[in-house]
Amino acid sequence: MLDLVPTIVPALVPMDINITPNDDGLPGIAALRTIVGAVMTVALILSVLALLISAIVWGFGSNSSNPHLASRGKVGVLVSCAAAIITGGAVTLINFFWNVGGTIS
Repeated sequence: MLDLVPTIVPALVPMDINITPNDDGLPGIAALRTIVGAVMTVALILSVLALLISAIVWGFGSNSSNPHLASRGKVGVLVSCAAAIITGGAVTLINFFWNVGGTIS
C-alpha cells in the first residue's frame, strides 16, 4: 500500500500556474494609480495636521499641569508619526511582501 503513495501524489499536484499582474488587463488602471497616489498625499497631509494638533495638546497639557492631556498629546504625536511611516512605506512594504510571496514554491 505504501508503494502506491509516490505514484499517486504527483498526479494530485496541479500543473504549474504562472500568473503575473499586468497593466492592460482592466481599463482604468492608470486612473486608479492616480487616485491611490492622491489618497497617499491626503494621508500624509492629515498626518502632519495630526502631528501639529497633538503637539499643541501636549504643550497645553504640560503647561497646565494636566498629565492626562499631556499623555494624550504624546500618544497623538506617536500615532501621527506611525501613520506617516506606514503611508510613506506602503508601496515598499507591499512590494517586499509580494517578492517574498513569489519565492514560495
